[in-house]
Amino acid sequence: MKLARDTWLIFQRQMQLLLRNPVWVFVGVFQPVMYLLLFAPLLKPALGAPTQAEAYKIFVPGLLVLLAIFGGMFQGFGLIAELRAGVIERSRVTPVSRVALLLGRALRDVVSLLVQAVIITLLALLFDLRVFIGDLLLAYLMLALIALMTAAVSYGLALKVKSEDALAPLMNTVAQPVLLLSGILLPLTFAPGWLQGIAEWNPFSWAVDGTRALFAGDLGDDKVWQGLTIVAVLAAAGVVWAARQFARSVR
Repeated sequence: MKLARDTWLIFQRQMQLLLRNPVWVFVGVFQPVMYLLLFAPLLKPALGAPTQAEAYKIFVPGLLVLLAIFGGMFQGFGLIAELRAGVIERSRVTPVSRVALLLGRALRDVVSLLVQAVIITLLALLFDLRVFIGDLLLAYLMLALIALMTAAVSYGLALKVKSEDALAPLMNTVAQPVLLLSGILLPLTFAPGWLQGIAEWNPFSWAVDGTRALFAGDLGDDKVWQGLTIVAVLAAAGVVWAARQFARSVR
């Protein structure tokens, strides 16, 4: 009960800070919107899709997963700024749960991601994208788990390195292979066999395939439940690891 109350308090505080400067929500969604408007129209001939709407069913899910991954992955920079300002240091004298310090921030990131995902989805509807509401909500659950995992890991790493100069190259080194081996922009069915084999070890590849299956209306596809299971397990592991980093840093 105390954990839930403390998490809610931290979440409220973080949401207040976000709403004071909501421009960051729209800054975060700007690049995906550019991909949606300027890159997606080129995909129909490239993918051999019968209609533009079918091409968007392939591209938009990958774009949303991209938003979830990178939206959470770089949240650690804000925490480093808080460390430098002494915000985390002052938390030591409060009775607030150390796990709540993580969960409140991570849930703020999840809410921000879902708002951006809704904006992208609504824009895609203008290009004749159609998806059942139940499948869409399940896809949003997948995105929320990805954002929770990446944000938690980013916070944990920020507490480890305590420097933007160290965190930036670390995140960029991880981000590039994750992007290329997840089939976010184009399905990996077009890739050679050896590349597909490597991609199977990338959990985000399973998440992208599962989200695409949901947008295609194929709820019974094994990729959906495999992707949800994988990201749920990794999200739980990421939260546990990051919570330990908070507990060690705030004693």
